[in-house]
Amino acid sequence: MTDRQRTREPAGPPETFVKQVKDALEHLYDLPTLQRHPLARGDGLGTDTSDEMAGQHLRRELADAIEALNPGEDVPFRAPHARLYNVLVLHYLERETVQEVAYRLGVSPRQALRNLRQGEKSVAAVLWARRSMPASQQPSAVQLSSFQAEMDRLEARPRPTDLYSLLRRAQTAVEPLAVQRSITLCTDCPEKPVSLSTDPIMAEQVLVSAISHAVRQAQPGTLTLTLVARAEEVSLTLRYIPKPVAADAPVISSTVAQLVDRLGWTVERGEQLEGCQTIVLHMAVRFPTVLIIDDNEGLASLLERYLTDQACRVIAVMDGQEGLRLAQRLLPDAIVLDVMMPGMLGWEVLQQLQGDPQTADIPVVVCSVIIEPELAQALGASIFLSKPVRRYDVLAVLRRLGVV
Repeated sequence: MTDRQRTREPAGPPETFVKQVKDALEHLYDLPTLQRHPLARGDGLGTDTSDEMAGQHLRRELADAIEALNPGEDVPFRAPHARLYNVLVLHYLERETVQEVAYRLGVSPRQALRNLRQGEKSVAAVLWARRSMPASQQPSAVQLSSFQAEMDRLEARPRPTDLYSLLRRAQTAVEPLAVQRSITLCTDCPEKPVSLSTDPIMAEQVLVSAISHAVRQAQPGTLTLTLVARAEEVSLTLRYIPKPVAADAPVISSTVAQLVDRLGWTVERGEQLEGCQTIVLHMAVRFPTVLIIDDNEGLASLLERYLTDQACRVIAVMDGQEGLRLAQRLLPDAIVLDVMMPGMLGWEVLQQLQGDPQTADIPVVVCSVIIEPELAQALGASIFLSKPVRRYDVLAVLRRLGVV
């Protein structure tokens, strides 16, 4: 028997496993369902893992399996071999409908649905392969389920997120615990959607943990959740009457405090009035802004498409004077500037940006067919990009500048 005959390809996942993965993906933001899901108990975490941790681990495991299909940042968004990954991200992580996904990818809804089914099988194959590793290669149950192991592997993946929807799901997850303790959860939220740039999975876990922590500290009665949206910040205030022994307890657990730090949020104990405890979670709402100054409308649209799945705001103008005015008013996180523009050359725009103390510190990426990187840097540009530009180059530059 030859080595070729002895070597067997790893068996693929059975159909029942694929169906379980599909069901788990469909409930990715439904933590109570994930906590009870068969896959949450079949990952080697051990029977001592809490329901909350098991559901959260499964959610992160599914997100990691999707990310394993990422073809790379240099691959165009609509490239056929990137389609499975993008369909999964748009439908399951960003919760777009199949019709919306099809429109974004420039394919028919039927094709998008076929790609979605193929993507689900691919995610199942990744999970099956990881869970089928020999025991000697697998971390122990204690290692897998330890909090620090989870924290070490967490990486925030911010994207535009509807915080009101996260809060509603968190409230649903904690409701059974509140009922057990004779506590009524009441929400006071703005009528309009409240959006901010954050990692939706980590953010929801913070909300679930913060609310459940408050429920455990509260006396029977009402726990009010007040969501307030301002220009630069969203805040969530939890108000309740604490148990006598809980009046001086920490506002959140130390584990949740680490997640809060990862998200760039803060939490504080508010003023105690009429015996009510108030806990305030402060969340920065501002999206990084990229200002594009280029008279080529097609390039501006191209750059906007390149950044469509990034948690940033893209504003494009087609002449230098308007670009200077907006730069002074918006103070963007980065400016992408063309050189060849009618009326005012990009070089002049760059010099005026550098000469104004208000805009001098804004990173400027000169993007042009005129190959003059030394001149661009001498005039104060941070980086020079030659046209035509690729998505990978744009993202790499903006990452280097700390914008995305």
